[in-house]
Amino acid sequence: MADLIAKSPCDGLLPLAIGAASLSEVEAGAITSISPFEDGAEPLAEVLKSAHGLSIPAPNRATGKDGARAIWFSRSHVLLVGPKPDPVLAQYAAVTDQSDAWTAVRLEGDAAVDVLARLVPVDLRQATFKRGYTVRTMIQHMNGSITRVGDRAFQIMVFRSMAATLVHDLKTAMEGVAARR
Repeated sequence: MADLIAKSPCDGLLPLAIGAASLSEVEAGAITSISPFEDGAEPLAEVLKSAHGLSIPAPNRATGKDGARAIWFSRSHVLLVGPKPDPVLAQYAAVTDQSDAWTAVRLEGDAAVDVLARLVPVDLRQATFKRGYTVRTMIQHMNGSITRVGDRAFQIMVFRSMAATLVHDLKTAMEGVAARR
């Protein structure tokens, strides 16, 4: 029988540093989709707060920090990133493990906004997209999620099968921005 070796989605592709931007893979921990049942939103919010210290995020927002974050993912849909979900959450919501479905990377540096401007049809400048803001959008030709996690840092998530494409597109944009500086 063959020995299987687990690899991260960006294995051998990251980290990268080009110009004033760097790209690294994020060890996200557990990634769990949470969608409240009808009439389950209030008790779900209480359990999420007591079990994980996180509030249900408003639309286009994220709560928490590295290691434990709740990310708005769509209407009545939150992604819990980091901790394994408390089993009590399943009483009030559909709770689905998505850990193997996504890849997460961190783009940071003075050129991060300029790099993303080449790939994303959303204004991500800090004046309009502050820390804790999140958006589901197209990243080049892929569906993804972008969350501002610092003044000059973003967490970007796409489906695991698109990890190499994401790295390629971000690397190309990083090279283009660096060439103009």
